[in-house]
Amino acid sequence: MTTTFTEDQTAGSAPGADVTAAVQDIARRAQVASRALATATRATKDAALHAVADALVASASRIVTANAEDVARGRAGRLSEGLLDRLALTDERIGAIADALRELAGLPDPVGEVVRGQTLPNGLRLRQLRVPMGVVGMIYEARPNVTVDAAGLALKSGNAVILRGGSAAASSNALIVDVVRAALEGQGLPADLVQTIDAYGRPGGVALMQARGLVDVLVPRGGADLIQTVVRSSTVPVIETGVGNVHVYVDATADVPNAVEIVMNAKTQRVGVCNAAETLLVHADAADTFLPAALAALAGAGVVLHGDERTAALAPESVEVVPATEHDWATEYLAPELAVRVVDSLGDAIEHIRTWSSGHTEAILTRDLTASERFVAEVDSAAVMVNASTRFTDGGQLGLGAEIGISTQKLHARGPMGLAELTTTKWVVTGDGHVRP
Repeated sequence: MTTTFTEDQTAGSAPGADVTAAVQDIARRAQVASRALATATRATKDAALHAVADALVASASRIVTANAEDVARGRAGRLSEGLLDRLALTDERIGAIADALRELAGLPDPVGEVVRGQTLPNGLRLRQLRVPMGVVGMIYEARPNVTVDAAGLALKSGNAVILRGGSAAASSNALIVDVVRAALEGQGLPADLVQTIDAYGRPGGVALMQARGLVDVLVPRGGADLIQTVVRSSTVPVIETGVGNVHVYVDATADVPNAVEIVMNAKTQRVGVCNAAETLLVHADAADTFLPAALAALAGAGVVLHGDERTAALAPESVEVVPATEHDWATEYLAPELAVRVVDSLGDAIEHIRTWSSGHTEAILTRDLTASERFVAEVDSAAVMVNASTRFTDGGQLGLGAEIGISTQKLHARGPMGLAELTTTKWVVTGDGHVRP
């Protein structure tokens, strides 16, 4: 298994008075800045998104140069290949990030949407409206694209954002934030809509987690250690985003060539992301035909295979299968590694998923409608795929624009978190001199 990386955003002792005061001042400025968006029109916000996109593209060469410094430090610090992949930026990736902002601008503005409403028998008129959260905090690791995604989603949903991106992407994030802030000012919006506390290191992250009353919600995004540290330590309300111990189950009736293609995409299209497959479950009735082809294809793509005895027995002679342990069933590899198990029934597959899943994404590959309906009903994860790659659990792929994370909790938001998930609601009650009897 490749070396993983635990960021330094949150670990450490309580912040000193100076750091706490500095972070609280940043949060207060964010509160003030967010008020500028309270009455901003969609046209204003969309124009700002396009301006930020254009500025990122215009600054691409500088951003790539800064990012190369981060990647070099990451390699020297033995970051895993998966995290290095997440960290790296190219002209093409920056172009895609900018395109995501433009797509975000094309989406409806959630602010002001009437979620529900009615007129009561006494004549009171009720509306429940979507409104911004206010100030959103982000703590994340080795992902400079999240800096842009968070800024764009916050802007469109009417929020200010405070970023703690960590040391792995320090050079990239510093420059990206500067570019975004300048673009906002060029559109007549406060630069303090997007701020970073990276300069305050680990104590700054702790101060952000303790800024209850100044920060409205905190979203951690990264590895299990980072997320759980924020969940346990924060006094600010937290939306828990997901570690992705993702499963693909190949049912007895699966179309073998199609199933091999989907599994390859789910595992190898991009290995260092939370929606990449980490465990493959295969029904015994499909194993004889499916596994030899699938294991050969996976091994040919450089995937290290951890399998049970029945998997190893069906592997081609040229394919090595490392004996799987319970550690493998529990692991989010974020690397070209995959755990493989043969199961005797759909029920056994569901039970395995219940035992080991992180609640992120699971997929069933089948031609049996009854089997797919049972899988969807009984698997309790944020996203369930039927005959599709797990890589589609993504805000952009699901038409939400960029995403701020994928929530694996059940309160407020679950699954890819787009614009609507960065809003809350308020009740507007309109009367005509009504008094309560």
